Amino acid sequence: MGQVTATADLWYHYGRTRHAADRAVPDAFFWNWGQDSGPGTEVLGGLDDRVVGDLGAGAARHAAHLTARRRPARVDAIDASPAQHAMATDLYSHLAPRLHIVCADVVHHLRATVGTYDVLYSVFGAVDFTDPRELLPAAAAALRPGGRLVFSTLAHYLTGAPAQPDVQPADIHARAPDGGSATMRRWVLQEHVWTKLLDQAGLTHITTETVPGNDAPRAADTLLVIAHHPS
Repeated sequence: MGQVTATADLWYHYGRTRHAADRAVPDAFFWNWGQDSGPGTEVLGGLDDRVVGDLGAGAARHAAHLTARRRPARVDAIDASPAQHAMATDLYSHLAPRLHIVCADVVHHLRATVGTYDVLYSVFGAVDFTDPRELLPAAAAALRPGGRLVFSTLAHYLTGAPAQPDVQPADIHARAPDGGSATMRRWVLQEHVWTKLLDQAGLTHITTETVPGNDAPRAADTLLVIAHHPS
């Protein structure tokens, strides 16, 4: 999804069970951890004829929904994982050319596409797994004037521990392609930390909302963040 701490594709196993059983374009788009309630695509603003980027798109299910159910000019589903790119291509290549499935490091891609996007978003994607001091300035530069960045991230750790009060990642368990144990970095930050980072990146009109988790195992509250490129 974003940058990881090893050269192995640590997203190799993610989503494979669903990929085998569910090939449909999703009917709904949610931001919360459980993917079952809360705000929908309305928080992205108007998408007609807009260029949209999904940062850490995984199998591109959210991007496919926007392509099929809204009217953007183009949606770029960007992910660094070759395995996720392959799944996305297998599932949704029929939505091309309006859906563009991109296998690339998200920061590198954004730095190469300055002033390209009207909307960028991340649903527990690259924003969670990439150093925000690199990602957020790159996202700000890739947005057009008046453009919008929207992302959902964990409001606290899945263990229930509070989010970090500064820009400090945690090492979390991951599984290598061969099934072995590995780790990757995840940024779980308090609201005021995200707000400061976005402000430092040059984004304005920053709003945040906490979306409560449900009662399922490993449920978590979601922090939904919206910021804008100055017009």
